[in-house]
Amino acid sequence: MTPQYLLFGQFLLKKGLITYEDIFHARMMQKKQNLRIGEIAMKRGWLTEEDVGMVLTIQEDSDGRFGEVSVRKKYLSTAQVEEALKEQEDSHLYFGHALVRLGAISKETLKENLMEFKRLRNNCPV
Repeated sequence: MTPQYLLFGQFLLKKGLITYEDIFHARMMQKKQNLRIGEIAMKRGWLTEEDVGMVLTIQEDSDGRFGEVSVRKKYLSTAQVEEALKEQEDSHLYFGHALVRLGAISKETLKENLMEFKRLRNNCPV
């Protein structure tokens, strides 16, 4: 696998800095924290689970984004979608930060290896 297609977790794993278990726990932490627009809308009481299912079904057929479909079909207002997107952005947990929270790596190790990873990816011919 060339560095261009290598994921950061695989990069850290190959260097012996983390384990598969660390990757699993970090991804589970991300899944719990990084909510989707529909999940945020349900949490706020704007949509029911059935509404989200309906939007997802329409989305599959129309190939649009969840927020766009929700507004077009009048499930959510534009302001609600913007608010949900802002919450999503503000609370986003990156993989490396999840590893730090778990204690799998230090902030300094994350910073050093992320810089190296980005250099490798940027120098790799397409």
